[in-house]
Amino acid sequence: MDKFRLVVSTPEGDAFNGEAVFLSLRGAAGDLAIMAMHAPFVTTVKKGKSKIILESGEEIKAETGGGLLTVSNEKTIFLTPYFRKETEE
Repeated sequence: MDKFRLVVSTPEGDAFNGEAVFLSLRGAAGDLAIMAMHAPFVTTVKKGKSKIILESGEEIKAETGGGLLTVSNEKTIFLTPYFRKETEE
């Protein structure tokens, strides 16, 4: 799968900064799925769950505090007050 540059930034610093193949979260108008070569846009994000899938197939699931998502040709940036990773039990 094609990958894209993703930065998830919180007030404490970057919660994620690397290559991803998939990002899902709850946008202002509903659920969003971002993949490589997605059309550029900006939207607000609601509080809720998000998921990042890496090229290796590893999934990073987290609870997020809403925020702002910017998708461009160079990278995707998600600014959020918090990004609390779920732990496997």
